[in-house]
Amino acid sequence: MGHPHWPLWDIRIRTPRLELRPIREQEMADLVAVVDAGVHDPATMPFLNPFTDVENPARTRDSYRFWFRNWAEWSTDRWHLPMAVYEGGRCVGTQGVEAQRFPLLRTVSTGSFLGLADQGRGIGREMRAAVLHLAFAGLGAARAVTEAFTDNVASQRVTESLGYRPNGTDVVPRRDGTGVVQRYVLERSDWEPRRRDDVVVEGLSADALDMFGLGVDDDGVGPA
Repeated sequence: MGHPHWPLWDIRIRTPRLELRPIREQEMADLVAVVDAGVHDPATMPFLNPFTDVENPARTRDSYRFWFRNWAEWSTDRWHLPMAVYEGGRCVGTQGVEAQRFPLLRTVSTGSFLGLADQGRGIGREMRAAVLHLAFAGLGAARAVTEAFTDNVASQRVTESLGYRPNGTDVVPRRDGTGVVQRYVLERSDWEPRRRDDVVVEGLSADALDMFGLGVDDDGVGPA
């Protein structure tokens, strides 16, 4: 039985390797363990928000506030769907997707992290492909955007392997200095030839679509 009051919690994305599910209390605890075990070399900073530089317990409390805030501030004008990623029942990281004025702009952006122990195994590409399927096939997105520091080669390789095209650069704050980020865009026309038939989206009910600001047609079919 689906969740009667917050249908977003019923969403699941499944691939042959992974399950992605919305971050609730258990997923929060699982992800804290992933972060505590390490998600990047401390000598580098791959994130625009350097949350891993904060010492515990503040880091964990900040993470919980962030996840709770995503749900508390959800609206059809601005939303962020945070999902935990599991392989064989074990949490390996997180993959988020967010948008502003999505019913009009049909553009999503994505962000993620993966535990150090599970990097280099193709999981990053698999979980991005999964959330792109939700965006394009499930929500009817027209494009997806993302970005990475120019020295984050692994992230860029994942992005480029999925068909994104470079979309300019920018200089942003990075720890005590600055860094250059490479921006990317994936148009629906570039995603369609790579569309997979082994990704399954569950729980995207009419009530859930309504929370994204989307409706269903007369046959009960959503925006895909």
